[in-house]
Amino acid sequence: MVQVPEIPKVETVELPAKETALIVVDMQNDFAHPKGALFVPDAPQSVPAIRLLLERARQAGAKVVYTQDWHREDDPEFQIWPRHAVAGTWGAEILEELKPEPEDLVIRKVRYDAFYGTPLDHYLHLFGVKHVVVTGTVANICVLHTAGSAALRWYNVVLPEDATSALTPFDLEATLRQVTFLYQGKVTRAEGVRFV
Repeated sequence: MVQVPEIPKVETVELPAKETALIVVDMQNDFAHPKGALFVPDAPQSVPAIRLLLERARQAGAKVVYTQDWHREDDPEFQIWPRHAVAGTWGAEILEELKPEPEDLVIRKVRYDAFYGTPLDHYLHLFGVKHVVVTGTVANICVLHTAGSAALRWYNVVLPEDATSALTPFDLEATLRQVTFLYQGKVTRAEGVRFV
């Protein structure tokens, strides 16, 4: 039996709105809708928490960024995972209930890490962002790689666990462990995130 180390969690995190981006990772039909190709059963439960964060971020003037997995028909990733998030298909669209606003930034990515081969870091620098709140799915895949990549670029990372979904409880715990231990990020709940 593997013993999970205690994961430090904080009740509240106050972040300067003008220096913070809320990143919503891959909340697309193929992952977060029951009819999706790679449906994550816990993803729909994270929607209310993500909506709360979106409302707070937009009201406070924090930047909102969505990532969108975006694959060609012949993507080699389909040798690892079943076909999903093919460019221009229903499966690649962001969930209707989390639909981006016109002023939000949408980053289309080809791998797990939203910084890999995209202009995300460039835009965050232009916006003056120093803190990122990372939410979405799948916790130990695209969420973790994006959070880790942000930390490696010296952004402060916050992960609200109820706004994040995984395929198994183990995968979520492993993600929280890596974010807090390896990347020195903070784990909280959506209710505890304050944009000031």
